Amino acid sequence: MKSTARIASSLAAATIAMAFMAALPARSAHAADATSPIGLWKTFDDKTGAARAIVRIYEQDGKLFGKIVSSLTPGADERVCIACEDERKNQPIIGLVIVRNMQRVDDGYRGGDILDPENGSVYRCRFHVEDGVRLVVRGYIGISLLGRTQTWQRQQDHTPAPIVR
Repeated sequence: MKSTARIASSLAAATIAMAFMAALPARSAHAADATSPIGLWKTFDDKTGAARAIVRIYEQDGKLFGKIVSSLTPGADERVCIACEDERKNQPIIGLVIVRNMQRVDDGYRGGDILDPENGSVYRCRFHVEDGVRLVVRGYIGISLLGRTQTWQRQQDHTPAPIVR
């Protein structure tokens, strides 16, 4: 038979564990879902096939957005979007939101736009996840037939969890 002190100790440990779990930041249900585009993605140059950047797709106000979090191109840390013509003009490439306002439709996402920071062009956009590891992104003008498709690769998110004290 357990003593009262042992029971109290076990209850205190359980209470601390529950408090710790409650203090952790809430993650979107999408984050654990392999069919969700939320997370980190490596982009590639259309012409050379070279890796270009890491983009974080995230949810905000029920829509998906994508932001460049790092560049794999030398010197990009100092670059700004000179060619952009909207509020992103002269904004740093790192941290630039290039995908905006995507909404879930059937088995993919559409309704938003994507920016090509190299030339400042903004295209209508649609994308979907394939096999949990590829994001097929289509940027187009007018109708989807007039555009180009890129395939991005899912990356592991090594962002450390916050320390809760």
